[in-house]
Amino acid sequence: MASSKATVLSVAFVSLMLVTTLEVARKYRKSPSSASTDQPPVEGSENRITDALHQSSEISAEDVLAKTSTMTVPIESTKEGDPGDSTSETSMADTTEPRQGVTETTENSEEVIKVKQVTHFEIVLPDEETTLEPTDDPERQPHIVFVLADDYGHSDIGYHGSWIRTPVMDRLAAAGVKLENYYVQPICTPTRSQLLSGRYQIHTGLQHEIIYEGQPNGLPLDSPTLADKLKESGYSTHMVGKWHLGFYKREYMPHYRGFDTFYGMLLGHGNYFTHKHGRKKNAFIDLRFNDQIIRNETGHYSTHLFTQKAIDVIKAHDKSKPLFLYLSYQAVHGPVQVPEAYERPYKHIKNKARRGYAGMVAAMDEGVGNLTEALKEAGMWDNTVFVFSSDNGGRLSKGGSNYPLRGEKHSLWEGGVKSIGFVSGGRLKQTGAVSKELIHVSDWFPTLVKLAGGHLNGTKPLDGVDQWAAINEGKPGNRHVLLHNIDPLRERRGKAKFRGTFDSSIRAAVRVGDLKLITGNPDNGQWLPPPESDSRESRRWNPNGKKNLWLFNITADPYERNDLSFRRRSDVKRMLAILQDFQDSAVEPYYPNNDPRASPTGQDGAWGPWQ
Repeated sequence: MASSKATVLSVAFVSLMLVTTLEVARKYRKSPSSASTDQPPVEGSENRITDALHQSSEISAEDVLAKTSTMTVPIESTKEGDPGDSTSETSMADTTEPRQGVTETTENSEEVIKVKQVTHFEIVLPDEETTLEPTDDPERQPHIVFVLADDYGHSDIGYHGSWIRTPVMDRLAAAGVKLENYYVQPICTPTRSQLLSGRYQIHTGLQHEIIYEGQPNGLPLDSPTLADKLKESGYSTHMVGKWHLGFYKREYMPHYRGFDTFYGMLLGHGNYFTHKHGRKKNAFIDLRFNDQIIRNETGHYSTHLFTQKAIDVIKAHDKSKPLFLYLSYQAVHGPVQVPEAYERPYKHIKNKARRGYAGMVAAMDEGVGNLTEALKEAGMWDNTVFVFSSDNGGRLSKGGSNYPLRGEKHSLWEGGVKSIGFVSGGRLKQTGAVSKELIHVSDWFPTLVKLAGGHLNGTKPLDGVDQWAAINEGKPGNRHVLLHNIDPLRERRGKAKFRGTFDSSIRAAVRVGDLKLITGNPDNGQWLPPPESDSRESRRWNPNGKKNLWLFNITADPYERNDLSFRRRSDVKRMLAILQDFQDSAVEPYYPNNDPRASPTGQDGAWGPWQ
């Protein structure tokens, strides 16, 4: 009897949590009826949590907005505000009354190696049925090829005005749709987790940093991956390249997460020629085909190797089935390594890291060209949707540039999270188009599943939204709110500015329409011109400052120079309330200590599962 009562109570609790989940998830979605057709352009911590892996109850939020049902964020005035890099603790002078219940208070490194407008929000409930209608006859399901670059700076592609030549990617983007309001996460693991899960990292416990080699952690097994869902729809699914989503148990590896085959590396970085991760005597092989360790590719440059393996997949593909190919390049992440022939055209660049990085970009551009040629030779290009994305912004010390965007990799500034992105291929209706619709990496999950004629049954509530009509037909997008992240394990900065709402000392950022709010410690807030630039930008940024609130109109101020937080206090409070809603839906961050059993042993050791 007691057991029965406990079961009833448990079911009741789960039901209550589910209701809460749905209420938060339904709260705010961009209304198709109010969507604008001219949307604006727009890496550990000492405090590690050692709870059981991802055991917290989960509540998802798709597009959380505010606790009020309808609200308007005013359109930004043209009056200039205070500089965004200010470190003063000046009170925000504003005559707006505080929201009821809210009270204002007074207060890794690697060596560089050279080698031979809309502002109206409306509640729209999603359909109860999650099954998605097929978009095409099964025989005409499109091939889907997703190429992910690593640490590729936003300004380092030709069509963004870069001195680094990228003719192949320029042509592909020009023949397709350039995504110029497209966002990812500021570091590696989070972007990959959201791509393959469709869920914000606050809902997978991966809010903090990346998954390091010794951590018993991984993308939770409680919801299917994008590859799982495409496989359900009849796709052959293959992955080549960098995984970086955990491998401490075999079931966390990619070929157990929906991919038919996996050829690549499990960790976040390594030597491009030896394919080893670690330093000197502690460097071990990180290259495998499924469960088989690969030891005979020493000297084969990673970008070339991964491109060739992807081409092999295309050549061996059974054309009676649709193909999902996920090519996740190691390039252009450090260490800076590239065959000399690719670096030679950039010998005029004096900065060693920048020069080598340019060569790495050139090698990747060539690889993308070889990949697309293989698709054409196989007669598959005309039925292909080809997506290119970076995982985060570039890093100046490794040669990357995001300038004139503010910040770099690791940061919540635009230079850390705004990404190169484009879609090409023969299945696109739009050609030569530029999309300024707000799109996030989590959106690829529902977008590609629907495109494949699949369904979302069996997934946990998603944070991504279907954006195919926006990309393929130029229609208004389905996203108006974007959570960049909330990281409660990151060291705090300053003190909370208001009581009864989100603690502004916590590292977080959220985008709502034109507006972006940053709190806590967002990391390097400098504007960082590339070494070859004539620009002499001030690099003023106080990493130990106490200021912890910034508000920007990203449409009017894409480089985040005009901090509005002092003058638009009501908007600050509204967006803090949005962050609090997201935080209320979050699971506990899971960031376990390193397990000494993870390190390989012996001369022939290799990285792989240890539990």
